[in-house]
Amino acid sequence: MRMWESFDKNEISLLIILIVAYIAYFLFHRRVNPQIRKLGLLWGITIGILFDFTIGGGLLDYYRINDSNHYEVADVFYYLDFGPFGFFFFYFYETFHIHKKTFIYYTVAWAIIGVAAQWLFTSLDIITLQKGYHLAYSFPIFLVVQTATGAFIEQVKKREQILVKS
Repeated sequence: MRMWESFDKNEISLLIILIVAYIAYFLFHRRVNPQIRKLGLLWGITIGILFDFTIGGGLLDYYRINDSNHYEVADVFYYLDFGPFGFFFFYFYETFHIHKKTFIYYTVAWAIIGVAAQWLFTSLDIITLQKGYHLAYSFPIFLVVQTATGAFIEQVKKREQILVKS
C-alpha cells in the first residue's frame, strides 16, 4: 500500500470529512451504550468495505476510489468515514423511536443520505464512477443495506439498551 498518488482535492476533502464526522461522533457518543457505540462504528466501516470490495473496486469494479485502482493510505481514511454513519444510524434509530410504521420513512431517508454522500464523494473526485454505473443505481442498494441494518438493530435492542439513561 502506498501513501497516495498525489495529495490533492480528494485527499484533503477526505480528511476534512473524516474530522467533521468524528467530531460529531464524539459530541454524541456518550449518549450511547459503549458496546453499541463500538458496534455502530464497526457496522458502518464493515458495510462500507463490503460493498466497496464487491461493487466498487472489487468484483464488479463499478467505481474507483481516490486517484487510482491501487490501495493507498487515503483509502483507509475513506473507509473510516463510514463509521460515524453507522453510529448515527443506530443513534437516531433509537432517538426517533423508530417502529413498524416509521421504519420505511427512516430507511428511505437514510438511503437518500447515502446517495447524497456518494454524490458528494463523486463531486469531490473521491469516487469515480466507471463501466456505465450511475449514482441512481446506489439507491436500491442503500435501501437493502439500511433495511438489513434496521433488522439487525431490532435484534440488538432485544439484548442491549441502545441509549444510556441520563
